[in-house]
Amino acid sequence: MQQSIVTTLFLPIALGIIMLGLGLSLTLEDFKRVTKYPKAITIALICQMLVLPIVCYVIARFSGLSPEMCVGLMLLAASPGGATANLYSHLANGDVALNITLTAVNSILALLTLPLIVNYSMEVFLGAGQFIPLPFSKVIEVFAIVLMPVSIGMIIKNKAQAFAAKMDKPVKIVSALLLLLIIVSVTVREKQVLIDHFASLGWPVLAFNVMSMAVGYFIPQLLGVSKRQSVAIGMEIGIHNGTLAIFIALNVIGNSMMSVPPALYSLLMFVTAAAFGFLVNLRKEKQPN
Repeated sequence: MQQSIVTTLFLPIALGIIMLGLGLSLTLEDFKRVTKYPKAITIALICQMLVLPIVCYVIARFSGLSPEMCVGLMLLAASPGGATANLYSHLANGDVALNITLTAVNSILALLTLPLIVNYSMEVFLGAGQFIPLPFSKVIEVFAIVLMPVSIGMIIKNKAQAFAAKMDKPVKIVSALLLLLIIVSVTVREKQVLIDHFASLGWPVLAFNVMSMAVGYFIPQLLGVSKRQSVAIGMEIGIHNGTLAIFIALNVIGNSMMSVPPALYSLLMFVTAAAFGFLVNLRKEKQPN
């Protein structure tokens, strides 16, 4: 893959700004809240870290996609929830405090689980002979680009709460615009790949998107978690950090085809998340008092 200014400069900066925005909404209390919702958070983490990769693997295995596309799909399963999940959860009457806590915890844990899932996926789908271990320097780079901006954002929120509150909305808007630019960039770059594979790629990406939200919503409810918390978990698991997945594909692995499933997913998830929020609230309205 030929490097470009988008992959070497713009994408890391964009990811850093997005993670800074996440940090501006976090405090140490969000991490301490784990002890307040132990059951909901434990179930959510099991769904996110264990159930979801298995579901994604099954979809990828039977999708008929190329090995690179399968790894790209697995990248999504390995990525934590995106900060946008907090907004959608709020609109769908979910437990936003739980969302914020899950986003914080998932973002940290994903830095440990993501390399394991990606390495396993590459070995399974690309074959043992084509296995490419993630360079340690690249793993450190991911740590730096994810953790440092989050930490800076949290420090700003702690030391200058008024400024953090003032910057929260503009940073979120910039983050959304940057995500859109990244998706457009990948789409233009891999336009022919999308044209050639959209018929085969569309349904696995959509299936994984729908299954992500279904796993996050129904499994917690079956295990006794409240509906409001289940909505939050469904949004958290269904809205992945597509920017991080694209960054890993382009800058860490160095395979642009692997970035196509995350880019397509990032487009679809905004529509399906809105539909999911509408449906769960519709069910609530139809329930007898």
